[in-house]
Parts: sequence; structure tokens; C-alpha cells
Amino acid sequence: MIKKTVTMSDIAKAMNVSTVTVSKALGDREGVSEALRERIKQKASEMGYRLHTSGRAIREGLTYNIAIVVAKHFISEPSAFYWIMYKYLVELLQRQNYYGMLEEISDEALESPGEIPPSIRDKKVDGVILLGQFPNDYIDRLMAFYIPTVFLDFYGSREDSEAVLSDNFYGAYLLTSHLISNGHRRIGFLGNTAGNSSVQDRFLGYYKALLENRIALKQEWILSDRTRSGEIHNTFELPAELPTAFVCSSDETAFRLVNQLNAQGFRVPEDISVVGYNNHVYATMCQPHLTTIDVNGQAMASEAVDIMLHKIRDASFKRGRTLVAGKLIRRDSVKNLKEI
Repeated sequence: MIKKTVTMSDIAKAMNVSTVTVSKALGDREGVSEALRERIKQKASEMGYRLHTSGRAIREGLTYNIAIVVAKHFISEPSAFYWIMYKYLVELLQRQNYYGMLEEISDEALESPGEIPPSIRDKKVDGVILLGQFPNDYIDRLMAFYIPTVFLDFYGSREDSEAVLSDNFYGAYLLTSHLISNGHRRIGFLGNTAGNSSVQDRFLGYYKALLENRIALKQEWILSDRTRSGEIHNTFELPAELPTAFVCSSDETAFRLVNQLNAQGFRVPEDISVVGYNNHVYATMCQPHLTTIDVNGQAMASEAVDIMLHKIRDASFKRGRTLVAGKLIRRDSVKNLKEI
């Protein structure tokens, strides 16, 4: 019988801690106390977890570390979408005997000309996965280290970049078309279109559906959901004349909008229909449950890891932009105006 390979997830279950904590402990990263770090390493040894020896790394010219870089405001909550994406990456990498090393970047660091994580600056990683949107100048500084890099859930203008993302354009097009098929022609959009490429593509998908159906775009119904630093607004500045439906850039945004509408005496979907995006925890926390697009985060993470491993083995490997299809999830937040 083939002996089962022990993973970080197995160690996490045995220790009753998260996989992220195990990854940090075994990788000697910050965020874990010394006492817990030693207990985790001891348990890993007892369970037969295989660490890469320095000799093997030297022979192969590899560190078996991948830096997963994410802006702190994207993972400010344990339920954040990017925390889930990070966990997928760690699990997938460890199956390939790689460590996923979390590098959290503050907003101040993003604006600092020389602020690059030490693991990248000192070339202690074999590759970098950038999770979530980053400024172009920061990307340029980071890629100047010539370490294989993959963008996850965003893309930029560099021709030499590899990016994996959800098909945001088509997903928002499907959502908006679903509203239109239910008789809605007064449809707003709630999201920060200046924020990142994913939201921009969702807005463009929304706009395409309007164009196809000869529905005018009303600027007063295009609203931002967050601050310049990425913090989502607790409440939104709604127009005096409301549309019959809103396409929201995320489930969290939709959740907050529904709560605000309820507090102001509106009913969802009886008075206003609301759709979200991601099929995240907020989609079913919301009352009513949200119609949304299910983003296959695990498939996106798998594609990113596959591209990264190819690039480590072959510096000339090129795949370009990879789109992962989402799925329309119909729930109870849309009213059919044709049945009135």
C-alpha cells in the first residue's frame, strides 16, 4: 500500500489551527508565536511531513518557496475572498512540495519606491503570485527582479505578464441580461470602476448588455462602493430617482446595499432587485439570498499554480491571459417585472 503524503492541511487538523498558520510556522514567517511554531514543527516531524533539505535545494538551484503577495486591505477580514484564494494556493502548492509564503503589503508600502518584500528582493523564492490589483509602477519595480510572476484576479498592460482571472466581462453581461429578461430596463451599477481591472470588466459587461438592448446608460446610476484605499463604504449615496435594479461588483457590496435599502423602507426584490458577484459568503447571508455569479476560485488558483510551475521549469514559457468561466446562480433577489 502506498503511504499517504502528509500535507499542511493534515497538520493543521491535528493541531486544530489553520493551514495558513502551519504554512507560516514551517516557513519561519511572522505571525506565529515561537512556542506554537515549535509545536507545529514537532507535530510535522512526528507525522512524517517532508521538508525540502537545503542540499536538495542547492543541487536543483531552487528554494521551493513561492511568494504570494497581496495588499492588506484585500485580506482585512478572515472571510475575505482573497483569504480563501490564498488557502487554495497554499494547498495546491504544497501538493507540489512548495511553500506558499504570504507577503502582506500595506498601502504605504505600495507607494514607496523601494518597498519590495525581502523574500523577493533577496531572491529567496522561485516565483511570485500577485493576488489582487497592484499599481503599475509597483509591478514594474517587482518584475525588475526577473523572478517568474503570475497575476491572479487582475491583469495589466505589460505584454510579458501572465494573468489568471475570472471571466468578469461575460459574468456581468449574464447578470445584466438576466435582469433585462425579467423586464428591467432601469438598471444601475454599484462598484468602484477606477479600482481594479476585474470591476472595470464587470462594468463593461453590464454596459454591453445595455447597449445590446438599446438601454441608455445613466451616469447618476453608476455609483462607487468604496474609498480610494479600497475600504468599502458602510452606506452608499443613492440617487433621488432610483433604478428598478442594481448590478453590484461583489456580494459584499450587494449585501450592504440590501441592508441599506431595507433600513430606508425599500423591499428587495419587491421594490428594487439586487444582484451580486462571486457567490461568496455574503450571497447567502443576505436576505433575500442573492442572485450572483459563482467565481471558481479553486480553478483560478489551480491555473495560477500550473503556470507558475511551468515558468519555473522553462523561463521561455508563455500562456498570456487565462480566463476561468463563472456560473450564473439564480436566487431570490430579482423580481420579474413581466409578471406584474
